[in-house]
Amino acid sequence: MGESSICQVRATVMLYDDNSKRWVPAGSDSTSISRVQIYHNPSANTFRVVGRKLQADQQVVINCPIIKGMKYNQATPNFHQWRDHKQVWGLNFGSKEDATLFANTMTHALDTVSAPAVAGPAQNSPTAQQLEQQRRPLQEDTKVFPSQPKVMISWLACMFWVCPGVVFYFGMPKIPQLGSTL
Repeated sequence: MGESSICQVRATVMLYDDNSKRWVPAGSDSTSISRVQIYHNPSANTFRVVGRKLQADQQVVINCPIIKGMKYNQATPNFHQWRDHKQVWGLNFGSKEDATLFANTMTHALDTVSAPAVAGPAQNSPTAQQLEQQRRPLQEDTKVFPSQPKVMISWLACMFWVCPGVVFYFGMPKIPQLGSTL
């Protein structure tokens, strides 16, 4: 299943120019209204903001992923902003209803991408391919550092095989006996 739009509003897309310390329109030099949408890809659980000008050329003025840890700020009821890895984006909404709809959807998207992954039953044990991928880097490490002991466990293996009362020692579980210390 591909992406689908979960929110559509009208707003002027702005970028903050650090040099001039002011907001400038995204895309061409003229300020114009854009159709701004938040897309969700359920299979990858990703979100992005895409905006196209409502003019004839429908220029894409924003295509920004919504990532974990991104800060979203409602500076005024009609102007909201956030920062990605390159720049600061701003949306100047034509109505408070559009601003509220966008803010609620953005908050939902941020909560979703920031939530810890829920491990289902299929993810409790590694596949043969995952085990092979774990061994390969360890085998390569022993070629670079031959004097180091071969340790056949990785943090990924520990994530999959965490069991109460079981301690992993060199990749094999060691179950403590009553009254013994590790």
